[in-house]
This record gives sequence, structure tokens and C-alpha cells, in this order.
Amino acid sequence: MTTFQVELTVLAGLTGLIVGSFVNLVAIRLPKGESIAWDRSRADCCGTALSARELVPVFSWLAQGGRCVHCRAKVTVRHPMVELTGAAIGVWAALISPTPSAAILTALFGWQLLLIALVDADELWLPDRLTLPLLASGLIAATSLPDRTLVDALLGAVFGFASLWMLAMVYRHLRAKDGLGGGDPILFGAIGAWVGWIGLPSVLLWACAAGLGWVAARALAQRPLGRDEPLPFGPFMVVGGWLTWLYGPIGIG
Repeated sequence: MTTFQVELTVLAGLTGLIVGSFVNLVAIRLPKGESIAWDRSRADCCGTALSARELVPVFSWLAQGGRCVHCRAKVTVRHPMVELTGAAIGVWAALISPTPSAAILTALFGWQLLLIALVDADELWLPDRLTLPLLASGLIAATSLPDRTLVDALLGAVFGFASLWMLAMVYRHLRAKDGLGGGDPILFGAIGAWVGWIGLPSVLLWACAAGLGWVAARALAQRPLGRDEPLPFGPFMVVGGWLTWLYGPIGIG
């Protein structure tokens, strides 16, 4: 690696820590309808406003021993884990991308996917406020990268949305109940704008593999999925979209 590549990777990782902290904030506040940009960050346990030194990603949590400095309640490990995931996305994007612009777009894609996965996992909700910007950024990426075309992105968006929407309609007709959430087709279409129509089958294959792996892991942990327990499909599509974007459609060199 050149000195520039090392510097870019370090910068992407540090930026990812900050973005991960913000992503976690949005994932918590958005479903509650709370202000994201203007309200000061507060401790989840006691509501005390946090100082700047208490907001340093990961390091604040470690320095405080995983506890709130005001009420000494335990602070969930989710906070540093999301921040570290944001950093990992930034580093991954920098290492695998051929140019700085491609690294920026790849990191942006990953950070958006992370936020969407958290909200859907927590709330079984894929809001348009998150999926539509993902669609828009996919179209922008298609016009900005030399190996992408706007036509391919538009076809990916249309085919992605239409395929899951039709599947949902068929399931509802046959079973008289919903099998997919209303946001799933929009998310699949948004991911299609990034990976193109040819990447859509790979997204679903990765998503199904991730979903089966999750179900198997729960069974091994003696916490099997209940028959009527809802399972958010968004996080698994996120995995599929990320891997397809990074490594291309399965079976295509």
C-alpha cells in the first residue's frame, strides 16, 4: 500500500467511527419521532445531556467502563459495536475501491445500509425516509463511476421493486395475509439501483443464506424462531446488497 492509501484507509476508519455514532443516534430517535439534528445527545438511562468527551466513539464507552458516568447504569454494548461497524465499513470501502471517489460512494452505501438494517431489526420498519435516499444515491453513483450506467441502475430499481412487490401480492392472495412488509420492495429496488438488474439474483441468494444462517444460529443457541414470530428481511437484504456491490454478481467474473 502507498502512503496515500494508508492515509485514506485511516481517515475512512475514523470517519466511520463518527458516522457509526450518528447512525446509532438516528436509529434510536427516528422511530420515536424525535429530533435528530438539533437536540443534544443524552444518556439513554437517565436523560442527562452528554458532554463532548462522553461522545467520543468507542473510547468514551471503554473509559467509562461501559457505564453512564451520571447514574452508573450499564450502557449497552450496541453503541460501540455500531460505531466499530461504521469504522469497518469505511476501512473496507477504502481497501477494496480503486479510486477515492469510489471509496467514498462505497462507504456511503454501506453506512446507509447499516442504518436501514438497524431500524428494521429494531422496529420491523423500512421508512421511505431511509430507502428513497438510498435509491437516489444509487442513481448518483451510477452517473459517477465509470463501470456503471444510469440505464442499468434504473432497470435494477424497477425490476427490484416490481419483483418483490409481485411476490408480496401473490403471497397475500394465496395466504390472505402479508408475507413481506411494504418497505421491502422499495429497499430491494433501492439496492437494485446500486448493483444493477444483473446483481438482483445475487442479492437474494446472499440474503437467503444470511437469513438461514441467522435462524440456524438461534436454534443452536436454543432460542429457535417461533412459528408466528416476525423476521425482518431488510437486514438480510442489506447483507446481500453489500456483498454484491463489493464482489459482483455470483458466477460473473
